[in-house]
Amino acid sequence: MIPETMSAMLLTGHGGVEKLEYKDTVPVPRPGPGQVLAQITATAKNNTDRKAREGLYPTKDKGDVTSFAMGGSPTLTFPRIQGADVVGHVVAVGDGVEESRIGQRGLLDFNLYADDRRDINLTPDYYGHGADGGYAEYIAVPSDQFHHVPNPELADAELASMGMCSYQTGLHMLTSARVKAGERILVTGASGGVGTALIQMCRIMGAIPYALSQADKSEALMSLGAEAVLDRSDMDNFVDQVKAVTGGHPFDAVMDLAGGTMTDCFIDAMIFNMKDRADYPRLSIAGASAGNLSEIMWTRIYLYQVQIFGVSHGTREEAEQLIAWIRDGELKPVLHAAFRLSELHECERYFTDRGSHYLGKIVVVPDAQWEEHGARFALGGGA
Repeated sequence: MIPETMSAMLLTGHGGVEKLEYKDTVPVPRPGPGQVLAQITATAKNNTDRKAREGLYPTKDKGDVTSFAMGGSPTLTFPRIQGADVVGHVVAVGDGVEESRIGQRGLLDFNLYADDRRDINLTPDYYGHGADGGYAEYIAVPSDQFHHVPNPELADAELASMGMCSYQTGLHMLTSARVKAGERILVTGASGGVGTALIQMCRIMGAIPYALSQADKSEALMSLGAEAVLDRSDMDNFVDQVKAVTGGHPFDAVMDLAGGTMTDCFIDAMIFNMKDRADYPRLSIAGASAGNLSEIMWTRIYLYQVQIFGVSHGTREEAEQLIAWIRDGELKPVLHAAFRLSELHECERYFTDRGSHYLGKIVVVPDAQWEEHGARFALGGGA
């Protein structure tokens, strides 16, 4: 029997973790036409949760406290339930949805699409921002975006760690930059959710990924598929370091999650030998973890014909490709740890201050689901 109320973490305004309030009297949503109601078992933590909470998405004034407004006006209203990468089990269906879906485990395509186009997404918004997300016990979402993933070898928390906020964004970075088999690709921020996804997807596509990360993560990143790992703490003589690991070749493209002062180094790593290239230098950027401002000489961009792609989210086609790869076992989960939903404050602090041992994704599990779906993935391996 579906209850009338549920536990959820409510974001009540822009600010620190004190703006996240745990309530156990939140109404359970009901599925509308074309929707399913899922009982949530795991939701992956993403950096966009923190950035949206703190209002760190300015597009004009760098000091603005604001959020996504790509469709013309902000869609983040309070209170809001955050959490984009949702896994759960269908417990009810709305009109027009077959009852055979009840009981299926699904992974949510996190996008709030503005229209039915499959190949483009011009006004990105997402569950957990423009609509309530997964830091709760139940969620109502479109049936065609709650993709059935039966794979018994994947625990629910592991499946959540493969969520679309990381994997679909990563795939859109690659497709935007026309990454091809045999190309050498630099992946920055390689130890996070998008970075670990990019390394795996490069290998699926036949490209050769090189990781930029901390040196003590080299072994883990190379086991995921990185050809070599460059130390992000030592950016001096970066081109020489690149030559040493590539045999003297420039990177064909850079998948950048860092930004800041590093951007110029990444461009250097693509243009030092233009005669050795088969296509234009390409920079896909989907993050600014090292800083929101970069100083670049525009003459370097247009004389070397550097192509820059800003990436936010992805398309329906890319989501379906990812689901196919997951079902076929071609993508592997990189799950760092799980936290109880009621411990989201602690989870947020740990995520912000994560250190050298961090790799992959953190997942949040509703307290009522903890013993079955979260306890074995807790930090330290205990409940």
